[in-house]
Amino acid sequence: MLIQHKENGPNGSFFVEEGEEQLAEMTYSLSGTDTMIIDHTEVDEKLKGQHVGNQLLDQAVEYARTNHLKIFPLCPFARAVFKKRHEEFKDVLKE
Repeated sequence: MLIQHKENGPNGSFFVEEGEEQLAEMTYSLSGTDTMIIDHTEVDEKLKGQHVGNQLLDQAVEYARTNHLKIFPLCPFARAVFKKRHEEFKDVLKE
C-alpha cells in the first residue's frame, strides 16, 4: 500500500489514495521548530482490518525521526497507539 505525504506550510498529512478517492488520512501541524501535532486520523471502511491507521502513524514517526521532531498525539487514535507501542515510539513522544 502506497502511503503518500503532502505538506502545506506548517500543516501536512499522510494519506492513501485509490484512483481519485482518498481512503485514509492522518493530518498534523507543526508547532515551533520541534513539535508535530497529530490531530486527526480517518480510514475508510474499505480498508478495515488492514491496519492502515498504524501504517500512517509509522510513516509519521519516521518523518518525525528524520526531521528531529517530537510528536504530540492529540488525535485519540494516535494517542492510543502511542500508549500501546510506548517503548517503540518513546524517542519521538512529546509528553
